[in-house]
Order: sequence, then C-alpha cells, then structure tokens
Amino acid sequence: MKLNEIRDNDGARPKFKRIGRGIGSGKGKTSGRGVKGQKARTGVSLNGFEGGQLPIYRRAPKRGFVNPFRKDYAVLNLGTLDAAIESGRLPAGAAVDEAALKAAGLVRTSAKLVGVRLLAKGEIKRAVSITVSGASAAAIAAVEAAGGSVTLTAAPAEPASE
Repeated sequence: MKLNEIRDNDGARPKFKRIGRGIGSGKGKTSGRGVKGQKARTGVSLNGFEGGQLPIYRRAPKRGFVNPFRKDYAVLNLGTLDAAIESGRLPAGAAVDEAALKAAGLVRTSAKLVGVRLLAKGEIKRAVSITVSGASAAAIAAVEAAGGSVTLTAAPAEPASE
C-alpha cells in the first residue's frame, strides 16, 4: 500500500448536495431556505436570537468588574531565565534588559503588554543583572540571593491609603 492509494471507506463522507440547480433536484428554486422573509436573504446573522425567549447571554448572571486600565505584563520565570543563560540564548555576564529578552524569544510581544514581569517560579543559580518593568518580591529576593540585582523601570503601584 502506498500513500497515494489511501482512500476513505465507502460512505465515510456524504456526497455534496448541489443546491439551486432546478426543482427536480429537490434543492432547487429556494435552495432549502424556505420562502421569502429575513432568513431567506443573504448576509443574515441572527446569532443569539432565541425566538423571543430571553437569550442565554441575558439570563446568565454577570459578576465582577473589568478594569479597563489594567496593565498586562509578559511573564518571565526565574527558571526560564536560568535555562536561557545556561543554553547560551542570553549572555552570561552581560546585563539583561527587556530588549534582550525579546530578542532571545523569552517573552512574547503584543500591543497590550506594557513590559516584562519577573516571577519566582524555578530557581536561578548564577548572578545576573536584570532590568524589567516589574518583579515579585520573591523573585527579587531569589536573584539577590544568587548574587545578582534587579532594576525596576516602572515604579510599583502603592496601595491607596484610607
């Protein structure tokens, strides 16, 4: 048996029904759309319409608040950073900044992302000087324990005092 001899089993794919090819075909004239009306026309989209019944998107409860001013960061874990330095994707002794991380393919880029945030998942075994937009307290402590330093370009948000 060769690749060009492989075929579907008989009946595995139903035969395509040609519509609009005369009334004798069974799908002629109105092409299975019934008669006249909005849904017989082209370009009609009634998504979400449930025949006058309250649609599910209105029945379902809505909760919470979506902050339109939320800042999204590309996430970089310490384990990923250490593995990249070990594999040679990042220079071992040089200072690492967001541009170097993007060039090495360690963080994704998007118009919505405002920078890179360093998180403490994994461990780092070597001293590295890194400049990022944000970092968790545990990540900063782990980098400094390994003999490195973390510089933040964006000032951390201070909690509102009441």
